[in-house]
Amino acid sequence: MRRTVIALGLALALGAPARAACTRPEPPPPEAKPTKPALPPKPACLDAKGGCPGWEAYSYNDAVKAYNAELQAFRPLAEAYLQKLNAYVKGSADYAQCEVRTLQ
Repeated sequence: MRRTVIALGLALALGAPARAACTRPEPPPPEAKPTKPALPPKPACLDAKGGCPGWEAYSYNDAVKAYNAELQAFRPLAEAYLQKLNAYVKGSADYAQCEVRTLQ
């Protein structure tokens, strides 16, 4: 142990090349996380024995169609955010490996 410390001190004193500092990854900001659209409320008559009157069934059907359109717009935003998260995970692993190398 003492030889290692002396060798390290000697290497530093003799101007051994310094290693570059490890770069910490930055996570994507929380405000970048897209918000998933809310499901439209299901009318109570949908589960009733007689079903819903026509206008209510059509209104609910329209709300579901609008939800599906919002969901289609949400998907690419969610995939882009997922890519940022995966890049952060990879960057974290690379950072950890860099720190390990600095100790060797």
